[in-house]
Amino acid sequence: MSAKFAWAVLLASSVLEAVWATALGLSNGFSQAIPTAVFAVTATLSMIGLSIAVGRIPLGTAYAVWVGIGAALTVGWAMATGVEPPSPLKLLFIAGIVGCAAGLKVLPSEKHDEVAEPAEL
Repeated sequence: MSAKFAWAVLLASSVLEAVWATALGLSNGFSQAIPTAVFAVTATLSMIGLSIAVGRIPLGTAYAVWVGIGAALTVGWAMATGVEPPSPLKLLFIAGIVGCAAGLKVLPSEKHDEVAEPAEL
């Protein structure tokens, strides 16, 4: 699998994370059928995508990007739909999360086949 494909899958999984988080909030404790079904499907697909991406992207980097982008999209959607009030500081901090996730993308992401030996004391 190419690195570009892994990053595309990771980005799609991040979007799905925002969808399932929003659906979770709308499910009212899993008492609403449609949001609960959307949650179940998108959470499953999001996790599958994350697991595919970590085949090429180191787990720590992939998880940080997945949760960061997902959280930023979730808050952005909440602000856009009026569920949460926007503020300049919120927007600045969300931009910081997205910027940090983008920074992790620029770093080398090659996984090493060798397992590092623990350092001796």
